[in-house]
Amino acid sequence: MMRFMLLLCSSLVVMAGVAQPSLDECHRLAREHYPEIRQYDLISKTESYTLSNVARGWIPQIGIAAQATWQTDVPTYPDALAGMLSKQGVNMPGMEKDQYKLALELNQHIWDGGKSKAERAIARGEANEQRAATNVSLYTLEGRVNNIYFGILLLDERIGQTSLTKELLQSNLEKVCTLQQNGIAIQSDVYVIEAELLTVGQQITAMEASRQSYRKMLELLIGKSLGDGKLTRPDVAEPTTLEPARPELALFDAKAGRIAAQERLAKTSVMPRLSLFAQGYYGYPGMDMFEGMMNDDWSWNAMVGVRMNWSIGAFYTKKNTLQKLRTAQQQVNVQRDVFLFNTSLQATQENGVIMSLKSALADDDKIVSLRRSVRKAAEAKLENGIIDTNDLLRKITEEAQATTARSAREIELLKTIYELKHTVNQ
Repeated sequence: MMRFMLLLCSSLVVMAGVAQPSLDECHRLAREHYPEIRQYDLISKTESYTLSNVARGWIPQIGIAAQATWQTDVPTYPDALAGMLSKQGVNMPGMEKDQYKLALELNQHIWDGGKSKAERAIARGEANEQRAATNVSLYTLEGRVNNIYFGILLLDERIGQTSLTKELLQSNLEKVCTLQQNGIAIQSDVYVIEAELLTVGQQITAMEASRQSYRKMLELLIGKSLGDGKLTRPDVAEPTTLEPARPELALFDAKAGRIAAQERLAKTSVMPRLSLFAQGYYGYPGMDMFEGMMNDDWSWNAMVGVRMNWSIGAFYTKKNTLQKLRTAQQQVNVQRDVFLFNTSLQATQENGVIMSLKSALADDDKIVSLRRSVRKAAEAKLENGIIDTNDLLRKITEEAQATTARSAREIELLKTIYELKHTVNQ
């Protein structure tokens, strides 16, 4: 019993190892494996750093300054006052022309006209735009996966149909060899079928090489080995609507949001800024000028207050800046309209191709049935000793072409349905 359980577990492990991913799973694996997926984390970090820097603009700002100056003139006592003080024995040398100051200043914004709020909106808008652009890039990747996946399915079908043709030729070759041994057929009849078998074998070899190349490309995209199993056909579910829901639309919205935030920032550039400040310095002369005129001792000095800064230079460029941003917004609107128009046109075209393929498939079944009947009739002639090898090969080739065309059209229909689903993101 234990041996049976071990064998069962081993079989399940092997089966799981060779399980082929579905198309939807390939989409997911490709997104996770594609290097650009790391952009999301980088975008979030950049947004966090920018928002943090904007928030730190409200932290009290501390500045340290030092200066040493010499000036040509300083405040002095009037001559009459200086003479009077001198007669009384009071020494008043006056203020020194060399002055020194070591200052510490503290500034705290109390209103910035909405500048920091607009900067936060711009940071979020830029991050949203970058995320949307990454979504568009990864969505384009799904289209590449679709093309390779359905290319593999098409090659699988062609190889399968060509292998059936090879088996059919091999069966008829054995019949012709028997007839040749009985003196009914000649050696050239055998050569004709053998040559056709070699040709079909070359076709299978070429298609298998192409399939292997496609499978390697898909493995590189999804970062997973496919093994030797065949890929499964996805479900045929046509989109319920042709209204597009593509990630490009979110990208246009993100661009519009970022431009709107830039407009708000441009409007704040003409607003005044209010702040509280406190300044203290140690040096000579101090704020008591008379004390500085009596001696050159250094002293501590301080002041606090409210400061308003209002730069009117932004008024000169505000109008042009806003017009430039509004023009950029109009360009985004035009890009959106062009995208919607082209997407609608492409969806209509693909929908028409789907209807055409469905109609053709209905006829393909009849054509294959008729070609098979004709080929069987030719084989009956062969079995009855009525030899026309070239005619038989032509009938086999025509049936093979019909069955290959039908299977190829079926895959093409499935591929076009998924292209339509990708076009409208349904």
